[in-house]
Amino acid sequence: MSQTARDSEVDNRGDGRPAAGVVVVWSCETPRLLTLRVPPPGLVLGRESLAQTGDDRLSRQHVRIRWNGTRFQVADLGSRNGTFVGGSLVADGEVTALPPVVVRTGRTISMLVPDVQLFESAAVVAEHGAIVGPTLRQAWDAVERAARGGRSLLLTGESGAGKELAARAFHRASGATGDLVAVNCAAIPAGVAERLLFGAKKGAYSGADRDADGYLAVADNGTLFLDEVAELDLQVQAKLLRVLETGELLPLGAARPRPVVLRVVAATLRDLRGEVQAGKFRDDLYFRIGRPEVRLPPLRERFEDIAWLVAEATRGSGLPPHPSLVEACLLRPWPGNVRELMGEVSRAAHAATEAARKVVRVEDLDGTAGRVLVPGELATLPPISQRPKPAALPDHDAILGALRDEAGNVTRAARRLGLHRNQLRRYVAKHADAADLTSAEPAEGDDESSPGTVG
Repeated sequence: MSQTARDSEVDNRGDGRPAAGVVVVWSCETPRLLTLRVPPPGLVLGRESLAQTGDDRLSRQHVRIRWNGTRFQVADLGSRNGTFVGGSLVADGEVTALPPVVVRTGRTISMLVPDVQLFESAAVVAEHGAIVGPTLRQAWDAVERAARGGRSLLLTGESGAGKELAARAFHRASGATGDLVAVNCAAIPAGVAERLLFGAKKGAYSGADRDADGYLAVADNGTLFLDEVAELDLQVQAKLLRVLETGELLPLGAARPRPVVLRVVAATLRDLRGEVQAGKFRDDLYFRIGRPEVRLPPLRERFEDIAWLVAEATRGSGLPPHPSLVEACLLRPWPGNVRELMGEVSRAAHAATEAARKVVRVEDLDGTAGRVLVPGELATLPPISQRPKPAALPDHDAILGALRDEAGNVTRAARRLGLHRNQLRRYVAKHADAADLTSAEPAEGDDESSPGTVG
């Protein structure tokens, strides 16, 4: 027999093994982070077990979730508003899906994951201009440890994953008294890179009518953030290495160097080791700034942050997001990460305002938003099985016995047998002796209402 969420709260092994479960990320116009473990017999979610969400669109017993060790099995229990898995309505029987799985029930959005332990007793917070959930928190913790233990850090990750915000976390944790100076190496023309980085004395070149500090001088006693560091010319790399190793900066045209104290955070989209092997990046500079390395997870690996970002992106419009919008954002891979999601959802909110809607719906989101730019370029969430897998019918005597035990109530008998009520009704219609045992079913809250759409 399946257990309710309340039952599952006591099924906490605490033995370090993965614990499959449900992470509620959205309910009733509010981002959330609630966790429930799925015990071996399964977990039933509904109006009672998720009472803390206040979702009145949930049926009393809405959906049953099971975990077989590799896949989740999701079965709608004859709910009023239906269950959506991966954006598709669950028909009769069960849907089997590889994690992570997006599930919408009523006005509640959940993710099914093979291990919920990271999310238990955790929170999603707004911190220094970023939305930081437990997945990103792990990366930021590593960044802050690096700041306390050394003077360099290499950040890797996709565009828009928040490398500059992580660099600022490094700077804060380092206790540096100077400024953080951010430099986009890809935007520096090769001909002026040395001047911009190292500075120049008056008369060092035509038009140099005064001394000019470079980025390294400005970052003295602070942190230099070199974004897209792999774009630096090899000659500039050599000069940068000398400054870092000697602690002395020699501007263009200067006769004597000046002392500098620098912390360096480098960031790149590329495989810097591969660049070294290809002769495009100096190995000695790599060994100076390439360790420790912290990978920033892309947004699709930080699903717990997405609902909070959607809420933030729509806040200025005064319109709340519809659950279907949050669901769609969870299902798309977002190759541009946070930057792309915030921009596209803000545009969707504007479209909803122009259309005089009361909520921002999935229809307001551009169809290409969050999609992979080049097929196969980025991983998406694992696809779910779109073909429902009907629960196996028990033998005839077991069905008759369940109907007798439940006084002919098909819904309660189906629940006892682990079937969808419509599946049992079709069986009863084909067997006269089963039909003789059925009775008119009294209303039983939302469970007896016909399926409809989510508000």
